[in-house]
Amino acid sequence: MIIKKFGKYDVRNEPVTNEALFHQRRKIIKMMGVGSALMAGSASSKAGILDNILGGGNSNAFVRQPLNYQKGKKISEPLTPEKKVISYNNFYEFGTSKSDPYEHAQAFQVNPWQVTIDGEANNAFTLGYDDLFRRFQLEERIYRLRCVEAWSMVVPWVGFELNQLIKMADPKSTAKYVSFTTLADKEQMRGVRTPLLGGGIDYPYREGLRLDEAMHPLTLIAVGVYGKTLPPQNGAPLRLVVPWKYGFKSVKSIVKISLTKTQPVTTWNTLAANEYGFYANVNPEVDHPRWSQKKERRITEGGVFDQQRIDTRLFNGYDKDVAHLYQGMDLAKLY
Repeated sequence: MIIKKFGKYDVRNEPVTNEALFHQRRKIIKMMGVGSALMAGSASSKAGILDNILGGGNSNAFVRQPLNYQKGKKISEPLTPEKKVISYNNFYEFGTSKSDPYEHAQAFQVNPWQVTIDGEANNAFTLGYDDLFRRFQLEERIYRLRCVEAWSMVVPWVGFELNQLIKMADPKSTAKYVSFTTLADKEQMRGVRTPLLGGGIDYPYREGLRLDEAMHPLTLIAVGVYGKTLPPQNGAPLRLVVPWKYGFKSVKSIVKISLTKTQPVTTWNTLAANEYGFYANVNPEVDHPRWSQKKERRITEGGVFDQQRIDTRLFNGYDKDVAHLYQGMDLAKLY
């Protein structure tokens, strides 16, 4: 596998998110309840709580594989300790707490894996696990990630442009949208098995893009992060990354990509259309019904209480690259 350093879309003037703080909310939750938990918990639970606060590792952690790539010049922003990148995630299939994906996904099986590309296509096909790493020239892309919950990061993903898959499928003229379906495995995913733990979502999780959005060179299929294969809690073995949209659009552990004639049904838009629009473009002028989107909490190398509040930018700062996709649209209504 070849990973080349990609210049145009790198975020060179922003610090790469501390891998430890990639999941820092988890520590806040643990710290808030540490007193009573330590008093009442078992020895193993006490050790786990202290590990979360003091930075201890998970002895049963999923083993990530280093990717074979051509090393380029080192970027100016420091990368934080790799062990810290695995504990701050939204992945409701493993639970709704930020700590749940890390704590409950370590035994997740990613190989074998199959992802099917079908629908309004002349050449439907299926890729296996090894295909994800051998059939494409992998690139490192440093992207801003903006969650709809008003926190953000800067993350170095490794992957390939989604348009490569779509071109292989040879879309028919009737293809207007792209639908994504993620894995829903009751045996491996506690949130799928027990609805109460998974937010009451009707799995599998589904998302979608317009075809022109999916074909945009910024839209990435990520198979790695920080130079290694993705850990389960970050969407192994492959996930979508659309940097100008809120994070819930960037679905994890994809098993099916379908070209469709009409706008596909998507999970959060179905659950609460007034809160989660189909487009979900980052926009500081369109607030979530329950909070402002004008600012975001940037998770960087500082501690929990050192994280900076910064202004949110239209399209997450990628407006020069993607604004033309929405020319003439009322972004306040089509959010």
